[in-house]
Amino acid sequence: MITLYGAGANFGVPEVSPYVTKTEVHLRMAGLPYVKEAAMPHLSPKGQLPWLDDDGELIADSHFIRLHLEKKYAVDFDEGLSLAERAQAWAIERMVENHFGWTLAHVRWLIPENYAKGPAQFFAALPPTLQEDMRRDIQGRVAENIRAAGVGRHSEPEILSLGVRSLAALSALLGAKPFLMGCRPSGVDAIAFGMLAGLMAPYFDAPIRERAMSFRNLVAYVDRMMAGVYPEFDWAPLAPARETMAA
Repeated sequence: MITLYGAGANFGVPEVSPYVTKTEVHLRMAGLPYVKEAAMPHLSPKGQLPWLDDDGELIADSHFIRLHLEKKYAVDFDEGLSLAERAQAWAIERMVENHFGWTLAHVRWLIPENYAKGPAQFFAALPPTLQEDMRRDIQGRVAENIRAAGVGRHSEPEILSLGVRSLAALSALLGAKPFLMGCRPSGVDAIAFGMLAGLMAPYFDAPIRERAMSFRNLVAYVDRMMAGVYPEFDWAPLAPARETMAA
C-alpha cells in the first residue's frame, strides 16, 4: 500500500503544494494505486512535503520519490526521450523548482493580503493566544528561505521580471506541443503543471498571475493537464481572485 502525505486541496488547486502535486501526478501517470493523507511538514523524515510510505519504506522529497517509483515499479517517466531531451527536461525541472518556485512562494507568503487569506489560515485551529505568534514565526522563516534562494533579495518589480522571464521561457519551450517534451507527458510536466496551476488558480491575486494568464499556450497546457490528471476537480482559472478563505 502506498500512502502519499501532502497538504491537501485548497487555494483553488487540488493540492496546495506543487511538490506534492508533482508526486501525485507521477503516481497517476504510473497508474499506481495510493491513498493520500494530510500531514504537517515537520512529521516528514526531511521536514518537508511530500513524503511516501510504500509498505513501510519511507521516502521523502519529490525527486527521490520519483527515483523510488521508477526503480521499484519499473516506470520510466521520460520514456521515449533521447539523452539530450532527458537533459533538457532536467534543466527545465531545475529552473521551475529551484528558481521559479520561489516566485509562487512570494505570491502566497509575502503579499500581505494573500498571506492573510491563505497560509495564515493553516494556524486557525491553534489557541488564539498562539495563532499570531505562529503566523509571524513561520512567515519569517519562509521569508528567510526566499531570501536565501536569492529571489527575496530583489525588489517587487525585479521579482516580477524574473518570474515573467521564466514564464516566457516555458511558453517558448512548450510552443504548439501538447506537453513540454512532445506529444506525451513526461516527468517534467508534473512539476511544471503543479507550479503553473498554483500560480494561475484564481484564489490569490498578484501581477505575476496576470502575466501568467497572458501566455495562452501555458493556460491551455494547465487546462489539458488538469483535465487529464484531476478530471474530478472543478478547475476555473479565469475566475477573479477570491477574497476569503475556502470553507
